[in-house]
Amino acid sequence: MKSGTPGSKLLQGAFILSAAAIVSKLIGTLQKIPLQNLGGDAVFGIYNTVNPLYTMLITVAMLGLPSAISKFVAEASAGGDEAEGRRVLRMSAVLTAVCGIIIGMLTYAGAPVIARIVGNSHIIPALHTSALGLAVVPLMAAVRGYFQGLHNMMPTAVSQVVEQSVRVIVMIALLLYLTSRGAGAAEIAAGAMVGSAAGGAAGLVVMLLFWKSHRRQTGGRLSGKDAPAAKQPLRSNNAAAAGRIQRASAWQLLAYGLPVMLGALAVPLIGLVDVFTVPRLLSPAYGETASMAQFGIYNRGLPLVQIVTMLATSLSVVFIPALAEAKYRGDNALIRTRCSLSLRWFWLLGLAASVGLAVLAEPVNVALYGDAAGSGTMMWLAFTAAGGTISIISAALLQGLGAVRAPALHLLAAAALKAALNLLLVPQQGITGAAIASVAAHGFAAALNVLLLYRQGHLRLRLADAGLRPALLLAGLGLAAAAVSSGAALALTAAGLGGGRLASLAQTLLGVLAGCAVFGLGAVRLRLLSESELRQLPGFGPKLADKLARLRLFP
Repeated sequence: MKSGTPGSKLLQGAFILSAAAIVSKLIGTLQKIPLQNLGGDAVFGIYNTVNPLYTMLITVAMLGLPSAISKFVAEASAGGDEAEGRRVLRMSAVLTAVCGIIIGMLTYAGAPVIARIVGNSHIIPALHTSALGLAVVPLMAAVRGYFQGLHNMMPTAVSQVVEQSVRVIVMIALLLYLTSRGAGAAEIAAGAMVGSAAGGAAGLVVMLLFWKSHRRQTGGRLSGKDAPAAKQPLRSNNAAAAGRIQRASAWQLLAYGLPVMLGALAVPLIGLVDVFTVPRLLSPAYGETASMAQFGIYNRGLPLVQIVTMLATSLSVVFIPALAEAKYRGDNALIRTRCSLSLRWFWLLGLAASVGLAVLAEPVNVALYGDAAGSGTMMWLAFTAAGGTISIISAALLQGLGAVRAPALHLLAAAALKAALNLLLVPQQGITGAAIASVAAHGFAAALNVLLLYRQGHLRLRLADAGLRPALLLAGLGLAAAAVSSGAALALTAAGLGGGRLASLAQTLLGVLAGCAVFGLGAVRLRLLSESELRQLPGFGPKLADKLARLRLFP
């Protein structure tokens, strides 16, 4: 396929967007470590209470219109009507900007009400500053949707990285300034949330610069880059499509976008349950300030789990088109093979990450956060990586096979289970009870997805592949990681270097290396994944198989 063809352009754009998403998500995830280090657990708790609410409000304010814009602009561009694409953008930009400003004003005015619902007044200043981001981020997302509709992913990619980078820089600068002034936890957390607004503003500036360049290049017409090869005939041949786009109203955009928005709201529901239940349930025993500190300790393990699930999310996009293609061809055998292999492999990866983090929870906690508080909770929370990974991958498989609503409904059911278990466990076991509830909720969502795949005949389940041999592999991984980490601790203590954060970091890295080595060798030797099976995984499978074959790791 030549580089100039639409297919190659689409693949190139998907790669650019995926790479940018990984970088920006990694920056956004790792920012939480300096936040806790500089602000402390109470600031960390307030931030992790407000940030999920902010993310939910941003999703609502966008109304799902970036996806709608992308669709209608793509159709207008295919019909040779650049002016119609711009009209769609202007109409959608007004909708998202107005909605963002209104929700931002309501958030600012309603902050005390939200705080009462959450059960902690310390979040009010952070809610006030989070309202600033609602005024700019939805508009930025609308412009991103326009360029995605033209299959030009570079503006979105650049703005994502700039947004997250500016967000972290501003957040850390304000953290340093406010802590040096001796500000309280609520004020420091509010300063940290200013970073979200600053990042959104920076991302919007980037998108407007790309828009200005785009207008200059096109001069009000289709550029050579965005135009079809034969403009006039294509316009004529697509007259009906162009007419349909021209008649598209704001209601039609909303009719397409609102279901997308509702689906996006289902994803963070489990985390939002914690926001609305855990601080309130902790307050009777700890008080408002200490309950926020406890919630901060509870959230220490989440950035590490999110790195694992972020990897699953990034790779899940590979399976949707691969399965859609297999379904279109009616190749049921290929569907079953790809579903079985992908779930088996990501089950192993999720479990390996869970066991590794659980075994190394204390040195990881000390290395990243300076003390061992909540290490037991982190051990439990580690196992959400297994359920979360399978939930994400199985949802992608179902979507690729046309079952779009089922994963969202399963997440709703998991959120309900999470709320019930929080109410039951948190009053007795504190943040450890919340972690146990999270493990159960993510596992429940994953089980519902997998069960649906199995009942539809798209999955073959074997106990040896799903339980017996993985258990043997994970036992070896855990023992290796624990033994090497403990040995490193003894050696460092004997050398007079034990007990500090650097020593804990050394323990962690050595334990991770030992666990990875045992996992890689064990997975191949136990025949959990053969060379032929690995080559059937879409995207990265053949390349990874070639590398392992050159190393002669396959039996």
